[in-house]
Amino acid sequence: MRIPEATVDQIRQAADIIEVVNDFVSLKKRGSNYIACCPFHNEKTPSFSVNPARQIYKCFGCGKAGDSVRFVMDVENIGYGEALRYLAKKYGIEIEEQEQTPEELLRQNERESLLIALNFAKTFFQEALLTSDEGKSVGLSYFRERGFTNPTLEAFDLGYSYDQWDALLQAGLQRGYKREILEKAGLILAKENNKVFDRFRGRVMFPIHNVSGRVIAFGARILKTDKSQAGGASPKYLNSPETEVYHKSQVLYGIFQAKQAIRQEDVCYLTEGYTDVISLHQAGIKNVVASSGTSLTTEQIRLIGRFTPNVTILYDGDAAGIKAALRGLDMVLEEGLNLKLLLLPDGEDPDSYVHKVGADAFKTYIKEHSQDFIDFKASRWLAEAGDDPLKRAEGISDVCSSITKIPDLLKRQTLSQRVAQVFHVSEQSVISEINRLLRLQQEQVRKTSDRQKRAPGQEPRQTASSSALAAESVDDINALLNELEIDTAPAFDESAFGGASALEVPQERATATRTPISYQEEECVRLLINYGSQELEPGITLCQYILSELHEINFQTQPFDHILTHYREAYAQGVILTAADFISQRISSDRHVQQQVITLTTPRYEISEGWLRHEIFVPSEEEISILADAAYRNILRIKKMLAEQRMAVLQQQLREVNKEFTEEVDRILMEFMQYKRIDMEISRLLGTVISG
Repeated sequence: MRIPEATVDQIRQAADIIEVVNDFVSLKKRGSNYIACCPFHNEKTPSFSVNPARQIYKCFGCGKAGDSVRFVMDVENIGYGEALRYLAKKYGIEIEEQEQTPEELLRQNERESLLIALNFAKTFFQEALLTSDEGKSVGLSYFRERGFTNPTLEAFDLGYSYDQWDALLQAGLQRGYKREILEKAGLILAKENNKVFDRFRGRVMFPIHNVSGRVIAFGARILKTDKSQAGGASPKYLNSPETEVYHKSQVLYGIFQAKQAIRQEDVCYLTEGYTDVISLHQAGIKNVVASSGTSLTTEQIRLIGRFTPNVTILYDGDAAGIKAALRGLDMVLEEGLNLKLLLLPDGEDPDSYVHKVGADAFKTYIKEHSQDFIDFKASRWLAEAGDDPLKRAEGISDVCSSITKIPDLLKRQTLSQRVAQVFHVSEQSVISEINRLLRLQQEQVRKTSDRQKRAPGQEPRQTASSSALAAESVDDINALLNELEIDTAPAFDESAFGGASALEVPQERATATRTPISYQEEECVRLLINYGSQELEPGITLCQYILSELHEINFQTQPFDHILTHYREAYAQGVILTAADFISQRISSDRHVQQQVITLTTPRYEISEGWLRHEIFVPSEEEISILADAAYRNILRIKKMLAEQRMAVLQQQLREVNKEFTEEVDRILMEFMQYKRIDMEISRLLGTVISG
């Protein structure tokens, strides 16, 4: 159903870009803007900028840009209407639209249909736990034994699935949910004999939420020991399968409940189990998540990195816990996060230990026993090595191998000193070992790349220089340049005021060569968007000046011509457009236009506060004299380039024309000289010494 335009405007006005983005990443103030590592692509240095004044975001790395609504659409991968509903719920805005039946809701799109069905299942399991005799006697009694209170049950939406073949299926069908959607959501199973039954039966239910709090999957624990399924013993824990909305490698259990505490405490505790998260949360340690029934993945680490750079792994003290901690250690370091590890006393897990000693003692234990990864690894190697020098050398190499995973050079250098102190060896020997391992890794990467690029039967390349001589195609040469870390993409000018190039392609590097005139068209549009309504002199706005000077001139580059056309149409009706008109998509629904407008209104750099303290002042572009000169010179450059383009066409015509047609030759020469005079005059006005 369509949301009324008045309600859409109300939602947009209420939605604060800082609050919305801060639900998904931790923002830090820098000047008048806020920055963070981009949630849309992997990066170590923040290039994601949020401008509270204009209520927009822009990533200078991948090109993503938009307002609050677009951010929710991108980060949650949902449609426009669903994003508006999300923001309306966040800000308590009632959407007045006709009540929709389940069938109408499910027709919106499949992804939204799955989320709706999963939310129905969550409510069904909650009601079964709290209102049915079976749920109270089996499920609720289990949670009470674990010490979970009612607020905890509510915070994590805990529930119970009936010990029946198709209780959820029948309830869903009665509510109008289609069998196909329930199956795609992972809630029911269909066998080859056409028998259909619930996936979860007779289990306590742990809903798994995404960052925004939507239920996307379930974990379920069986309680009865005599259960069997499909002729064999049922697994103790059963999780939802992979679906369109649930990819277990990208999800952390408890992240929705923990994200604010993670941001406030500036550290995330990482555990293994659902009950570990819930028990610690109830004890007041709320900055805790679990890897959701999987080994730790790179995507999960990056999700933590959106809220804090600090991770402490809390694993059991047994052999399996140590193995799991070592397995995740290098992955965390590779993503540039700061890592500590804590092994609990043997036989204890976070759930049991916090119940045993209490919240305060547990926090003290974390503070006193957490180790950095060097101490964690070194203590085990030194205990095993004893007086064996070869074992000690093996341990040093193992710790150095972990250090090579750290992308920050300064951190690597600092940690090499720590390794030297712990193992009582010279720092130079540690640095040499780290460099040796780095060279081995780079060589392995190069060999792997060569194998992938090499055509069948082609001999392996030996060195960069010899292979350059043997290269037989442009692809070969480009590959070699990539190996040498030489950028083969065309350089894009970043103007002093405009930031990154306006021709960035979202999520991929632009590779098409830009024409010289496109930069001037970009600059003209940038001036219009930022200063169109500003008066250059009484009664003459910048928009009026530019449009009058560009009368009957169309731009050659999209979307700049698209934007210029909108300005002409609006000005003809007495309206001067602003950036907000494009960002809100009131003028154009073209997302690429929206992103270009954001790019042209978002400066990548800000004047240092130190300059202001030392009274180093930079002239503002908004000053009338500077702005007028910028517009004047921009118009001249556009006209000069158009003249040069026309001269190039005439030169080509002169080469191709039959010289016997003297009248045609004279006409071409006369027109060429006319444009040449224009070109020379503009060059004089611009102060160009040599005319092109």
